[in-house]
Amino acid sequence: MTINALPQRVNRGARLRLTARGRRALAGALLIPAVLGVGAGIAQIPTAMAGHEQQAAAAYEQFDTYTVMGGETLWSIAEKVAGDRDVRDVVHEIMRLNNLPNANVQAGQQLALPNFN
Repeated sequence: MTINALPQRVNRGARLRLTARGRRALAGALLIPAVLGVGAGIAQIPTAMAGHEQQAAAAYEQFDTYTVMGGETLWSIAEKVAGDRDVRDVVHEIMRLNNLPNANVQAGQQLALPNFN
């Protein structure tokens, strides 16, 4: 008994073809973890910076108070207390301690000065 079988066609090298919708779904599936990772990293920045400020504040737990005299500037006050430190850093530290939005001070204003001792 002879069976005549039709030759089976073997498709070698068949490739997966994605539709536009499939490509969008695949791109979304690959991008979502990356976006979430970047978002989580960005969300940690304020916490990390707050920790740094708390460490800096802990170094200056004690501070001196100073009353601004007429004609004085924040720079001139910082020069008096800076010692061998960079005056720009001292100005910044005084602004941070007093939560000043800029370097403007007025006569009679009370300032907290960092205690560098």
